[in-house]
Amino acid sequence: MSAHFVSKILRKLGFEPRIIPAKYTKPFVKGQKNDYNDAEAIAEAALRPNLKLVPEKTQDQLDLQALHRVRSRLVSRRTATINQIRAFLIEQGIMVRTGAHNLRNSLFEILHNRADKISPRMNTIIIGLHDDWLWLDKRIKSISGEIEQLSKQEESCRRLMSIPGIGPMISTAMVACRGAAK
Repeated sequence: MSAHFVSKILRKLGFEPRIIPAKYTKPFVKGQKNDYNDAEAIAEAALRPNLKLVPEKTQDQLDLQALHRVRSRLVSRRTATINQIRAFLIEQGIMVRTGAHNLRNSLFEILHNRADKISPRMNTIIIGLHDDWLWLDKRIKSISGEIEQLSKQEESCRRLMSIPGIGPMISTAMVACRGAAK
């Protein structure tokens, strides 16, 4: 996890560090996974003449990667929240068409029209989940904006977005830059 940080420190100390992808060291691991066996596997892999190395990431690339990871986690949480609202409604005998858009547009109407089927406590729970959903939407939008802003500064992202027939089809620069951040 800290390979890029350690690489930068070693480079400042005058060394020439090389970052080796874990998948290239795995075939050389002998026995159980432990620090000694891992170090031996890394040393063995490093001796290979045609070893592909990972370039050291810049701080901007690490920042962009972190933003993508946070956004991905938030999107997963939002999906889980929407699914939980839908599940609670199904437990009350209320079916809602699939899609977040349908649930968003009909939730308060359902809560109002079916007040006799939903207990006050369940109503409060669902409204609380809806508030969580809105907060997650706001946070995702904020991070997406940051990613888009960073992607406009990244040369590789701008090149991807300029490809005729492909760049315009990509809805946001963040999708194109996900690969550039890796």
